[in-house]
Amino acid sequence: MSLVTPGLAMAADEVVLNSGDTAWMLTATALVLFMTIPGLALFYGGMVRSKNILSVMMQCFAITGLISILWVVFGYSLAFDTTGMEKGVVNLSSFVGGFDKAFLSGLGVDSLVAAFPESVFITFQMTFAIITPALIVGAFAERMKFSAMLIFMGVWFTLVYAPIAHMVWSGDGALMWDWGVLDFAGGTVVHINAGVAGLVACIVLGKRKGYPTTPMAPHNLGYTLVGAAMLWVGWFGFNAGSAVAANGTAGMAMLVTQIATAAAALGWMFAEWLTHGKPSALGIASGVVAGLVAITPAAGTVGPMGALIIGLIAGVICYFSATSLKRKLGYDDSLDAFGVHGIGGIVGALLTGIFAAPALGGFGAVDDIGAQFFIQLKGVVVTVVYTGIVTFVILKVLDAVMGLRVNEEEETVGLDLAQHNERGYNL
Repeated sequence: MSLVTPGLAMAADEVVLNSGDTAWMLTATALVLFMTIPGLALFYGGMVRSKNILSVMMQCFAITGLISILWVVFGYSLAFDTTGMEKGVVNLSSFVGGFDKAFLSGLGVDSLVAAFPESVFITFQMTFAIITPALIVGAFAERMKFSAMLIFMGVWFTLVYAPIAHMVWSGDGALMWDWGVLDFAGGTVVHINAGVAGLVACIVLGKRKGYPTTPMAPHNLGYTLVGAAMLWVGWFGFNAGSAVAANGTAGMAMLVTQIATAAAALGWMFAEWLTHGKPSALGIASGVVAGLVAITPAAGTVGPMGALIIGLIAGVICYFSATSLKRKLGYDDSLDAFGVHGIGGIVGALLTGIFAAPALGGFGAVDDIGAQFFIQLKGVVVTVVYTGIVTFVILKVLDAVMGLRVNEEEETVGLDLAQHNERGYNL
């Protein structure tokens, strides 16, 4: 049985430990966890109204705890157990792993993946599994019961995240891996997955009371900017860490991540400036995240100029998706989880198929751009359809069993008091 990382499959008995790779992966793992707590917690916390700041932060912390335990019990096994997989053969193991690695069976201090401890790989991938459901929180912020949120996230992680991660990353015999879908660090697995789930969730729950006629401005954009800065820094662990080594691929992934993020931040800022007359702090923070999202699937295969173009396109498209598209379609994606992560992930995944080609300065094994673009499109469509349908079913069942949404009085008071009996500010 082989253990697999994004972009790398290697049997554990063929490698020896490399202390430099180990040190980098330990650092990258800490950086990715830093993205959720405190990064995402502050980013989302600043964007909600003051009566809901603790509820959003609490959800990020609770998800971190919940997914960490589920990952150890069965999530790692469902995502990365390769028993029964065979290249070119489609069977159940092509869609989801088994339970051979449940409860981290067989893990020892000498277990290796690539050239570093398997324990580090398990923790690194755990941090990806943590942030993905946490991103969904932004779509239904300010109106979902805490109890329903916990159960939804646990079931969604099991039925959606783990299978998609397995299909994309678990190596020969996995559905989308065999197709040749390029997803270096999670454009499909993390961002399209979370964005589509967020869109379904906000539609199923319905709009917040008073939306869109009642002003619902972010209560503390300072928190949001600090959170965005933490996400920007932490994302180097996300993308460069997915090289699973301290090597040239990690270095290039870091560079293209910086370029795309800067380009998207400016793209969003100028698009907003031209359409509304003034650039906003919330806009540039959102543009930063849009760029980070879009470069994620491409970080290991595109060059600097490809990253620049991906970032600019993502910044502009995500701006219009989070503003014009949302208004036109009328859904209440509270903090633009779909507009930024869903749309940004789709843009990045598709453009990866173009700019990974060496003919356009990329480093991927892409000889036919049209064929690779179609492969990327197929991966996007499968993820959108699977995630959308399964998320909808989970939510409807939970709504019938226990109810998803707080009542009108609790929503008016705010989830901080109604769900946690605390206030973010005691003035």
